[in-house]
Amino acid sequence: MGFRAVCIESRCRCSYSGGYLVVTGEAATTKIHLSEIASLTFCTSSVYVSGYLMSELAKSKIPVVFCDEKCYPVAESLPLYGAHNCSARISDQLDWTAPAKKRVWQRVVRDKIKAQAEVLHTVGATADEKVLMSYAEDVRSGDPTNREAAAAGLYFTSLFGPAFNRDQDSELNAALNYGYSILLSKVSREVVSRGYLTQAGINHRGEFNQWNLSCDLMEPFRPFVDLTIIQSGLTHFGVDMRRLLIDMMNRTVSFDGGSYKMGSVVSRYVQSCFDALERKIAIDEIEMYSMLHER
Repeated sequence: MGFRAVCIESRCRCSYSGGYLVVTGEAATTKIHLSEIASLTFCTSSVYVSGYLMSELAKSKIPVVFCDEKCYPVAESLPLYGAHNCSARISDQLDWTAPAKKRVWQRVVRDKIKAQAEVLHTVGATADEKVLMSYAEDVRSGDPTNREAAAAGLYFTSLFGPAFNRDQDSELNAALNYGYSILLSKVSREVVSRGYLTQAGINHRGEFNQWNLSCDLMEPFRPFVDLTIIQSGLTHFGVDMRRLLIDMMNRTVSFDGGSYKMGSVVSRYVQSCFDALERKIAIDEIEMYSMLHER
């Protein structure tokens, strides 16, 4: 797996040659070996991209994100066949039982709420942090009482104030949406690379959402995006913010008794969820990360 989050921000031509992404700009030409690339984001529409390059990126299982004229992600490219045993994996996925899916969703929601509580702890909102921890303990199989929504309402109000809502057209929401899109791309790559369908979720069931499973498994990592934005001190959704969010998978968090890059943590968490759904491990064996000592 690569380690570079590559972002193209200016007019250029992107092609493939001998294992390298070749970026030809007005002033210089840059080469990056595909083995080093974790993700590729086109933050401008003024780019020519060769079909040969897109084919090789797909073979290397490198997600490619395309942005519109406002630098907001609008499309993503992933390989059709992420693993040699896709048929078997898809068959397993369609056989996941309803109780197993509900139990894993319970764990995902609980982990998300605990991560939200960590963010509130970091910003000093200890009273609301305790409420969220109580919500996390109340999550039942399948989350029938919708503790996720209750926690989200309290969390965003505590974090950004009572006037904030996620439907506002604001610099903050633009940054959040951008960060969540980058996160979705990462989780989708992990799903596809293991041979599963992103469309068939364990809780999300949107008829027109091709990322249902990715949307499920990304939930515990949304608070990490929120904290990344808060700790940046940036208030404008510009180049610096976009670069920060594109590179956030290289930040380090506490996980499984050590320090790991978030990209590796996402990969291991997704695999653990699949193992639990296929009853290879117990639900309680799914490891969760901590942001309290992240870098």
